[in-house]
Amino acid sequence: MKRPNILLITTDQQRYDTICAMGYDFMETPNLDLLAAEGCCYPNAFSSNPVCMAARHQIITGLTARYHGFDDNYFESDPKMIPYDLPTLPQLLSDAGYDTIAIGKMHFQPCRRHNGFTKMELMEEIPRYLEDDEYTKYLKENGYGHLQSPHGVRHLLYMLPQRSLIPEEHHGSTWVAKRSIYHLQENAGKRPFFLWSSFIAPHPPFDVPEKWADLYKGKELPPLKESKTPISEIAEWKKYVADYPNESYLQRARELYYASVSFADYNIGKILQQLKDMGEYDNTLILFTSDHGEMLGDHGTFQKMLPYDGSVRIPWIMRYPDKLKAGSNDDRFVDINDILPTVLDVAGVSYPNPERLPGESIFAEDGRKDRTVEYVEHSHGKLRWISLITRNYKYNYYYGGGKEELFDLENDPDETTNLLYHAPDAKTLVVKEKLKAQLTAFEAQYGLKGYVENGQFVEQEEFKRFKYHENNPPLFSKRQEGDYMSLEEEVKRAVAHESVVKLEELDIPYYTERGVLKREELLDE
Repeated sequence: MKRPNILLITTDQQRYDTICAMGYDFMETPNLDLLAAEGCCYPNAFSSNPVCMAARHQIITGLTARYHGFDDNYFESDPKMIPYDLPTLPQLLSDAGYDTIAIGKMHFQPCRRHNGFTKMELMEEIPRYLEDDEYTKYLKENGYGHLQSPHGVRHLLYMLPQRSLIPEEHHGSTWVAKRSIYHLQENAGKRPFFLWSSFIAPHPPFDVPEKWADLYKGKELPPLKESKTPISEIAEWKKYVADYPNESYLQRARELYYASVSFADYNIGKILQQLKDMGEYDNTLILFTSDHGEMLGDHGTFQKMLPYDGSVRIPWIMRYPDKLKAGSNDDRFVDINDILPTVLDVAGVSYPNPERLPGESIFAEDGRKDRTVEYVEHSHGKLRWISLITRNYKYNYYYGGGKEELFDLENDPDETTNLLYHAPDAKTLVVKEKLKAQLTAFEAQYGLKGYVENGQFVEQEEFKRFKYHENNPPLFSKRQEGDYMSLEEEVKRAVAHESVVKLEELDIPYYTERGVLKREELLDE
């Protein structure tokens, strides 16, 4: 019997409410809509740790940061790596005879660590060395090696309206589709494959090509969620990452975010069509999801790394005719910890220590995992928070200062009111204590060691927000004067067709004080 293929497609930072077929009809996502019509949608899907590096290591190990070590994003200044003896999904599949292929953003550390992939072509957000990144080498070969910001301008314009500096035919989303198709053609049914096609979009910067930039312009977008009680100090801190002088900037940024999703959808359609052309479409488990969401202005805040729905809930669609009914919905809770056991189940591959996996195959009959409750964790020290989500409530605990939140999801699905902010009544306190006890048990079992002692959370120093803007140039650590377009020129070109952006209104001093930009060159003074 022919063994099934596995196609894992991930976008980066895509919210749960961004696919038309999943009930959000303002979106234009025809290819994911078709996948949903032929497969199954999971409206209650979560990122178990809503930040890029942690989530991706969760996907390939099936384990929490307690085991793989990545509770947050880590970089060269604070290096980490998966323990050498920890089995990974591509390793287990490769050992079982699968061709294992990674295309696009992986965010591994070290970045070239294969983690069991037999073939890997990287497209990272901020590659530090040209030789490490297939996409930047491709750009250089095609006449775009002079750009310092191939994935959009991250300094000054990180979450602001901008256009891609690279034409559509060479854009990163286009490249992921092209290289995925190339490897599908190369495989040509010789042996079963596991292909992870990983898009950076719609992660900021929202650098969509010209043809796609106005797809949502003037469209009525969903109203932003607004808090009635104070949000967490960490969420307040995340407001700094966006520099919006007025509401028109946010409106336009949201339009471009959604356009970035639609452009990714367009390229996903090309990959799916190749599967059909090869005759492998029905013999392939196709799983589409994202590593985490994006707040995108909900509660006045931005980015991920927060326990609110915009950050922790993700889209999730699977197609596998052998086990899934076309056009179906499954409202059980699923999360990225379930990817490894689900894929291994379909491939017929065993995991050496299944008892320590927090996730379980979605296809498991009479499974052990309680799919009415969700445990989410993030970071360490004073930035660490944990969350327990049920059908009716969400309880968040912030270690920095021991702050708590409780939301009634049944009557307040937008998480506008923290029931613990004002003097809570006895019923509310009973609910809180019950959820806290459950969360404590999850944290003791799956969370970082040392954060639960004697059945109690170990409170950390209180977190205090500070001013922060994204500031990541240059791409490569060594460069020659004159080899690259200036950062000031990149900024000006990126916003040349975005009339809402007035550079003089932005927080230029933040960057000039750090020696990143020269005001006189940026504003032609």
